[in-house]
Amino acid sequence: MRKFLVLIAVAVSGLLPLSAQTIYDFTMNDIDGNPVSLNQYKGKVVMIVNVASKCGLTKQYEGLEALYKAYQEKGFVILGFPCNQFMGQEPGTEAEILEFCTVNYGVTFPLFSKIEVNGDGAHPLYQFLRKKLPGTGSKSDIEWNFAKFLIDRDGKPVERFNPRTKPEDTAASIEKLL
Repeated sequence: MRKFLVLIAVAVSGLLPLSAQTIYDFTMNDIDGNPVSLNQYKGKVVMIVNVASKCGLTKQYEGLEALYKAYQEKGFVILGFPCNQFMGQEPGTEAEILEFCTVNYGVTFPLFSKIEVNGDGAHPLYQFLRKKLPGTGSKSDIEWNFAKFLIDRDGKPVERFNPRTKPEDTAASIEKLL
């Protein structure tokens, strides 16, 4: 009952479009707190990744940035969503996260404000992604930091990658969509 009431409250507030069909139905806050309609990525191939600065997989920032640079001009973008739900591995403020990513990994792809990806507080975008691509096992939960969702040019989720999948191992899937 509680989940139902939370869903109703979120839907009424306009955060979760009940009829969401694509990522373009969502507006997110960028790393500086400014609202960004994901509609601005219409026509692009998008990879959505939950990221963290103090994770064993943090080095994937390098591979993600390399993918972004390799395919950006062909219409590819990565959207990074910091998340602190996995053993507190993203404890910093948005400003600290941005500084860490830029200084240590030269990240130039768009970063967004910290969100939750699982549980009752999961952001509606991640509720949508998990519903469309539930993953393996009995739950659709995000397994860990650096889970990756590949979105086609129509804004529809088409492939989900395990957090341990190296960014470079997603290149063939990206190329098929470009």
